[in-house]
Amino acid sequence: MLSDWEGHKIRNWIALVIGVFLIAISVNWVYDPAGMVTGGVTGLGISIKYLSGKFLPFEVPVWLTNLAFNIPLLFLAWKLLGRKFILRTLVATGLLSFFIYLIPYLPVFEEDALLACIFGGVIAGAGMGLVLATMSTTGGTDVLCMLLHVKLKHISVPRLLNIVDGIVVVMGVFVFGINKALYAIISVYIVSKVSDSIMDGMKFAKMAYIISEHYMEISDRILNVIDRGVTGLNATGMYSNQDKKVLFCVAPKKEMVEVLDIVRRIDPRAFVIVSDVREVMGEGFLEYKP
Repeated sequence: MLSDWEGHKIRNWIALVIGVFLIAISVNWVYDPAGMVTGGVTGLGISIKYLSGKFLPFEVPVWLTNLAFNIPLLFLAWKLLGRKFILRTLVATGLLSFFIYLIPYLPVFEEDALLACIFGGVIAGAGMGLVLATMSTTGGTDVLCMLLHVKLKHISVPRLLNIVDGIVVVMGVFVFGINKALYAIISVYIVSKVSDSIMDGMKFAKMAYIISEHYMEISDRILNVIDRGVTGLNATGMYSNQDKKVLFCVAPKKEMVEVLDIVRRIDPRAFVIVSDVREVMGEGFLEYKP
């Protein structure tokens, strides 16, 4: 039987693969056919593909550009940033190139730039959110900016990322025109919003404070039926000046519905406070590991 940590690692790898797959779909079905350069090495690859097809007898595919730029970056990062950080990024980079190569080129929104920027942003944002939630990146400009930060410590990594991706987007202006570049900027905004929502949603849980005279029965049911931890806090009611026991419980959203159902069945008069928790570390959730 898998431990909680082993199960979490497997879920992380699955999320990483699905996330990279969605990013590849956004490239091959939306951004590349629509000529939208949203930054990053894939955006650079879209520009290089168009220019090579115009001035050379062949097109340089995006998957090849992605590998060609990332391999030297990852080699440098391996030496400067360490093996542990690079492993997932190496896998994600290889998968991204593989999926871009494997997924057929399909111009879904080639004639409608607005739909392209919206749906491309949603698909890429969902993929990026899943990748970032596993504490990974797809390489490219993320790794480049981390390497630059080693030398330019006075400039933060997010600021360096904005500068580098901005240069790539400006290149897209000269290659595909200002119209498509503006749509690309809208799509970048959508990507950031969707990816943030995905990351927050994966970490969200619910927290409940339960005040009831039947606290022993409620805690026993939560512990044995849902298999979720409960902590009893000592408190004093300031109106009655009587000692009370407050149950404190943190659970995923779906399990919190069961917790509240248990409370309602045992003591309909219980006083319950439920609030959102943005991130939970510890047993039963994401555990700290060396």
